[in-house]
Amino acid sequence: MATTPNSAHSEAPSGGHPAFPPFAQETFASQVVWLILVFALLYVIMAKVALPRVGSILEMRKARIDGDLAEAERLKGQSDAAVAAYEKSLAEARGRAQALAAETHQKQAEAAEATRKSLEGELATRIEAAEKSIAATRSAAMANVATIASDTAGAIVERLIGKAPPAADVAAAVADSLKR
Repeated sequence: MATTPNSAHSEAPSGGHPAFPPFAQETFASQVVWLILVFALLYVIMAKVALPRVGSILEMRKARIDGDLAEAERLKGQSDAAVAAYEKSLAEARGRAQALAAETHQKQAEAAEATRKSLEGELATRIEAAEKSIAATRSAAMANVATIASDTAGAIVERLIGKAPPAADVAAAVADSLKR
């Protein structure tokens, strides 16, 4: 198949492959014109149809985001108010608990003091009774000591001298010795 040098699909001078059609010199000018027309048409379509839609979508999204942010701020304010109310009620409850604990402590201290005074009074009464009992026992023992001392002194003197001394003399000597 032979081709002419003026044909659109001419072979390369070295007998290789034909030139790539967009770069062929014969069709280059018309392709540039069509490129400019298509680009201008695409630009007009984009500017009049697609970009306004995209812009309106962006505006709607911005409005929704702004609304969501406002709602989040409102909810944050509510939660902050709820936290503040919770902390206030917690502080009041702690105050009431401390007051109740102080009151209970005071009542228990008063009850312990009353019990202590009662026990001290009872103990003082018992001590007084015990001291009286000890004094009575001591005086009874001392009376017996004089008798025992007289009997013992008489027995010792009798053993030493071989003869029992008169009981009245021994009792007088013991009484004199106890007085000193």
